[in-house]
Amino acid sequence: MSLNSEILSRAADEARGLAMDAVQTSQSGHLGLPLGCAEMGAVLYGYLLQHNPEQPRWIGRDYFILSAGHGSMFLYAWLHLSGYDVSIEDIKRFRQLHSKTPGHPEFFETPGVECTTGPLGQGVGNAVGVAVAAKMAAAHFNTPEHRIFNQHIFCLAGDGCLQEGVSSEASAFAGHFGLDNLILIYDDNAITLDAMAKQTQSENTRKRYESYGFDVQEIQGDDMQAFLDACEIAKERDNGKPQFIMAHTLAGKGIPEVAGTAKAHGEAGAKFVDADRRKLGLPEEHYFVSRETREYFAEHKKRLLDNFADWEKTWNAWRKSNPDKARALDDAIDKKVPADLLEKIPPFPQDAKLATRKAGGEALQPIAQAMPNLIGGSADLYGSTLNYIKDGGDFTRDTPGGRNIRFGIREHGMCAIMNGIAYHGVFRASGATFLVFSDYCRPSIRLAALARVPNIYIFTHDSIGVGEDGPTHQPIETVSALRLIRHLDVIRPGDPEETAAAFVAAAQRIDGPTLLALTRQTVPLLNEIDLKTRREGVFRGGYIAKRESTPLELIILSCGSELQHAVAAAKELGAGTRVVSMPCMERFNRESEEYREEVLPRSCRKRVAIEAGVPEIWYQYVGLDGKVIGLHRFGLSAPGAEVMKEFGIDAQHVVEAAKSLRTARG
Repeated sequence: MSLNSEILSRAADEARGLAMDAVQTSQSGHLGLPLGCAEMGAVLYGYLLQHNPEQPRWIGRDYFILSAGHGSMFLYAWLHLSGYDVSIEDIKRFRQLHSKTPGHPEFFETPGVECTTGPLGQGVGNAVGVAVAAKMAAAHFNTPEHRIFNQHIFCLAGDGCLQEGVSSEASAFAGHFGLDNLILIYDDNAITLDAMAKQTQSENTRKRYESYGFDVQEIQGDDMQAFLDACEIAKERDNGKPQFIMAHTLAGKGIPEVAGTAKAHGEAGAKFVDADRRKLGLPEEHYFVSRETREYFAEHKKRLLDNFADWEKTWNAWRKSNPDKARALDDAIDKKVPADLLEKIPPFPQDAKLATRKAGGEALQPIAQAMPNLIGGSADLYGSTLNYIKDGGDFTRDTPGGRNIRFGIREHGMCAIMNGIAYHGVFRASGATFLVFSDYCRPSIRLAALARVPNIYIFTHDSIGVGEDGPTHQPIETVSALRLIRHLDVIRPGDPEETAAAFVAAAQRIDGPTLLALTRQTVPLLNEIDLKTRREGVFRGGYIAKRESTPLELIILSCGSELQHAVAAAKELGAGTRVVSMPCMERFNRESEEYREEVLPRSCRKRVAIEAGVPEIWYQYVGLDGKVIGLHRFGLSAPGAEVMKEFGIDAQHVVEAAKSLRTARG
């Protein structure tokens, strides 16, 4: 079928009208991209993309990711016209409470939205991750007779996306690993929000992306045939290079009063909408879509469903010929986790003394064996984070089925790519770096929590125990800061057995991300605490590690490498002392009020907490009358044990704090 330029041009103007009306009605939004890129939207959704509006999560679809998420009305308009469950009433409720059309696209909120985007550049990283997952899926599940994964990932990004560093990290990764299923479309409209783009950038974007290893084409974005030709060329190329289409556009096209200026980016053009709609040939009726456009997209939807039916025949034949692969894929899509996962990790020798990062590396192996869809990555730190999946092989352009991804020194890019892998829906993504570098990852981690994707972050070197590397590498506020991200479980295990349970807890959680904070320094096995109690206690977030043998007088709380000091202090403080291990505050706070009262009874107000970090977050458990032993300054460069001693992170200071509470209360 040839491109019907006449009807698609009309559809482009009507999509502009929908965006203009929605932004004007809400008095909020961004018109620049939806108006400037309308012709490209018409080609993508009216001709090019392989998708199924009736099954938005069809695993064989092409992906379209709007990295420039502020232009969300572009996406909503085309989803509506294409026949997704996005009604004209949803368009009218753009940016309103509980609508399907929020200000920036949100995963699972709107059918057809592939990723939660908005923070600029994130969508580029997500698209790279989806491309990685698609390559992996093809390597794991396609057969010579049946190609069920043969998809392309389209991503629309603007100057803001390309200026943000995360897109640079992700793009360099894509070029190096030869992701030729990725087509990155650059909305090159020469403006940013504040000013013309030339005031903040002067690099040659074409040469920049060629240097990354992309094939680059340059077109006029409102020339539909040129855009289609560029996309077809990009799809047909099988040369190990991701594709980059520079599309020169006019931001705010259709509102001549602001078109091509920085004012076109946002809603400044909304006040001209009534007059300028007529110039586009639109009637007085707002939210207008012509009968011809409706009919065209209805017919196009039939063609899409026919293509889906053809794919489904291949799918059914593949399932019949490959029952084991089919079962594995079903389990992966359903995010099934073996119920006996913890039992697959043997107990550690009772005399063992090892870092929780080392214990985590050992616990990971049986988990990875039981979960073939679990993949791992590291930001150039496998030798330190110890999370390499043995016998999993490396993901490379020649071996896309490898389960270990070497992200390079690209923490932010790594976590954005992990999100993309999760959005694809087949593989579970995990990634590792030093905990202090989570500050580079935080925006991507926050979006993973917002979208509730089940990523696993394995972050080591979790405290001043790092030692000689000094305060630049010693996180003190980092764990508490991460605990403030809603829907993110932060688990800081206290010994190898808690670590084993922490890895299983992360694997079993499928409704949000989990971060594991692990030590560089060795810690002893806390054999004073029953093995089953330690392992099962982690799942509840907090548990009674040592129970008092006489009436309860004092509760000591701790986690991580400092739990050993709480246990040691309790021995000196006497039989009325309870120790509570609190490896995951988020899990504990989700427990029933009855369980929390059982662990931390309100009747006992004498409480002390110890953690080698900032103290403030612990007051939710110790109360204003309690005491917290923590850090009030950055760390020091010295052997880790000496740094801990210098700051008073030891059992003796717990004892002194507890005795001072007793003295203060008579």
